[in-house]
Amino acid sequence: MQGKRWYSIHHEEISKILDTHIVKGLSTDEAEKRLEKFGYNELIGKKGPTIFEMLLSQFKDFLVLILIAASIISVFMGEITDSIVIILIVVLNAVIGVIQEYKAGKAMEALKKMAAPEARVIRDGSIKTVPSRELVPGDIVLLEAGNYVPADLRLVESLNLKIDEAALTGESVPVEKNANIVFNEEIPLGDRKNTAFMGTVVTYGRGKGVVVSTGMHTEIGMIAKMLESYDEEETPLQKKLQELGKVLGIVSLLICGFVFLIGVYRGIPLLEMFMTSVSLAVAAIPEGLPAIVTIVLALGMQRMVKRNALVKKLHAVETLGSTTVICSDKTGTLTQNQMTAVKAFTSSKLYNITGEGYKPTGDFIFNGEKIDPSKDSSLSLLLKIGALCNDSSLEESGFEHGNEKTYRIVGDPTEGALVVAACKANFAKIDLETLMPRIGEIPFDSDRKRMTTFHNTPEGIIAFTKGAPDIILDLSTKIYRDGKVQPMSSNDREEILRVNEELSSNALRVLAFAYRPFDKLPEDTSFENIEAELVFVGLIGMIDPPRPESIEAIKKCKKAGIKPVMITGDYKNTAVAIARELGLIEGNSRVITGAELDNLSEEELASLSKDINVYARVSPFHKLKIVEAIKKNNHIVAMTGDGVNDAPALKMADIGIAMGITGTDVAKETADMILTDDNFASIVSAVEEGRTIYSNIRKFIFFLLSCNIAEILIIFTAMLIGMPVPLKPIQLLWLNLLTDAFPALALGMEKKEDYIMEIPPRKPEEPIMDKKMKVQIAVQSIFMTISILGVFYFALNSNFSIEKARTFAFATLIFGELLRAFTSRSETESIFKLGFFTNSFMLLGTSLSFLLLLAVLYIPSLNKIFDTVSLSAKDWIYIIVFGLIPFASAEISKVFLRKRY
Repeated sequence: MQGKRWYSIHHEEISKILDTHIVKGLSTDEAEKRLEKFGYNELIGKKGPTIFEMLLSQFKDFLVLILIAASIISVFMGEITDSIVIILIVVLNAVIGVIQEYKAGKAMEALKKMAAPEARVIRDGSIKTVPSRELVPGDIVLLEAGNYVPADLRLVESLNLKIDEAALTGESVPVEKNANIVFNEEIPLGDRKNTAFMGTVVTYGRGKGVVVSTGMHTEIGMIAKMLESYDEEETPLQKKLQELGKVLGIVSLLICGFVFLIGVYRGIPLLEMFMTSVSLAVAAIPEGLPAIVTIVLALGMQRMVKRNALVKKLHAVETLGSTTVICSDKTGTLTQNQMTAVKAFTSSKLYNITGEGYKPTGDFIFNGEKIDPSKDSSLSLLLKIGALCNDSSLEESGFEHGNEKTYRIVGDPTEGALVVAACKANFAKIDLETLMPRIGEIPFDSDRKRMTTFHNTPEGIIAFTKGAPDIILDLSTKIYRDGKVQPMSSNDREEILRVNEELSSNALRVLAFAYRPFDKLPEDTSFENIEAELVFVGLIGMIDPPRPESIEAIKKCKKAGIKPVMITGDYKNTAVAIARELGLIEGNSRVITGAELDNLSEEELASLSKDINVYARVSPFHKLKIVEAIKKNNHIVAMTGDGVNDAPALKMADIGIAMGITGTDVAKETADMILTDDNFASIVSAVEEGRTIYSNIRKFIFFLLSCNIAEILIIFTAMLIGMPVPLKPIQLLWLNLLTDAFPALALGMEKKEDYIMEIPPRKPEEPIMDKKMKVQIAVQSIFMTISILGVFYFALNSNFSIEKARTFAFATLIFGELLRAFTSRSETESIFKLGFFTNSFMLLGTSLSFLLLLAVLYIPSLNKIFDTVSLSAKDWIYIIVFGLIPFASAEISKVFLRKRY
């Protein structure tokens, strides 16, 4: 059955193809046979890796393997403590990785929940309720308002049937269905009005359809296949840290091996030199780096939650900060997903209606001035007709955001917008219905494109009619103007048509309203008799408006060098109007539709995507192609969305961002991050946080590497020039623990710099260690080496013992590195401008490290373990002087770097 264009086949022919009966349905026996043949109507995910397999995959990193080898060697050398620390770090990262991978497999489970648990079908000539998973091609399914569509159906009957397909196609309003239409050409998913899709919701009317596709062969099943076929890529940070780890590991091992050979050549005992080399290797490799990165990212995740961004994966925090393009769905993301009346026209007057979404508060503006609609007879009547000729209602949601109550519409969103507009004029629907109760109706249908209700009013029986403007205008012979009924003139008609065209061209959905008085309720209530000789009252224009905060958020994105892109299933005119209001496009900017995308090659789309900000009338497959095309231009892409249709693109993007309130479970499970307030502006906050975190990661990488490289240079240089080894193996390990842990973590907690959102995103290919950082690392390592060898040389020439000379070198190195941590708080700003006391974590971390240094120096039992001696106050003067050398060089180098870079 797969691949057939069911929408292009008449439903009588479909019943023959599927060997079923529209009235009697399938027999129970036949349904059972087909169930064996086609399988259950459910989404099937591929078998994922076991917990053990996921755990093993975490140990493939080159740096991790070196650390494991170093820990094993440390055990044989008696360094049990260091070995335990290394193993704990490795295990911590492995466990976190397994948890992330396990959660990623939830997307398929969420897709399964989209299927309706039960369905009403016709079998053996009678209506039965069966589990939806037991539906088979050929089953006849009955639909009514509130039902989930349980499989893909070709409709055979439809009565005022409307289906909300926003989760699948991105349509902002329910789609009117017509079973009798047959399409002869290839048409997009959102235009297939004779078809109903699995997982969508019936909002109005009723219908009947024959099952044409089940399970993985449905449209939602195709999305499931896309999710399963796509292998998640590593984030830029993961790739860069792996590259950095390999380089550091290889270089460190080579240098340490060289140091070992030099020591053996100089006659230093083999065991002592081997221990020194192993200790130097452990000290040189920043084994704390993965753990510190993990901790900093985790703390960043907590800060993001406070800013309404829930990050599911650690590395997504950094990735968001490097985003260069944000692809956003329109409905519910950039817009409010709440149809809102924004224009009203009556008596030759065009009014603006203010207010947001379904909140029943707002003003009516005419010629720039606020008016009281209750004192305008034409506007009052227009709003009352809109509220009474209406099957929707407004109610409180039952919870509040802050001090503001939230509301929801029960029924059709378009009709709901009319109810809200009337409430803004203090015409509550319940009050109107009490004053003018409904006593009859002619329901809406898609052929007539109108609806009529009869009401018992103080003036007698009145029929209120609403519908398509051209239809209502053709049925009207009179016009209501300023409290009077007048004959409809040709000028009146031309003006109404002109205003309707103007509103429609701005992507507003326009409805017309009219009435007809009766002396009594007519016996003949056929629409031909009732809906004629109407009195035209006016027009109301509605739209799913942009979120006000989204407009400001887009401005901030552009200022930060991030390109916002809107991808929507809506029609081109609607997309363009919203995009202009949001500030996404200006002038004659090009907009591409899904139909145009089909005619473009991958290379052509990649080239065009550089200049396109809006994609309209697209399908789930198109969204995936767009994200792929943008990524081909070396962009880091974030994709926001809330529907099932967004899931493949969310997974393909470098970071997927789902809406927390309106988002489907599929989108939330697939995404890397969830916006808990559905606010596009929260993305900007998350980007800011992500950039800050990446900046802080650079800072402590810079700090760790400059310190670790200095430690290698100190030992290496001393060996080359014939000096004794300045540091014992145990001292190397201890100072590594002191300086790598607390100060580096404190750097990860540094506050954001004021200009963080005024610089363009870093280039995706830009390494963590760029040219500027390499220069700074070289400068710091050299001056640190000069400082330590200088104080060591001074101590040896002052007739101090070798133990005291090494204690001088040991204390100076730790003191100098702790001072270096302060200078590393900014790559360009002086510590004197930042202030020594503005990072409480740094004060705490360096103080703790310094106390541990004093413990090793002044506790006798530790003196023996670490081969140190107690230092006098005079000794500390030399240590402080030499320790300030790297600090001063760091501050001076910033001055030159600010000028050059």
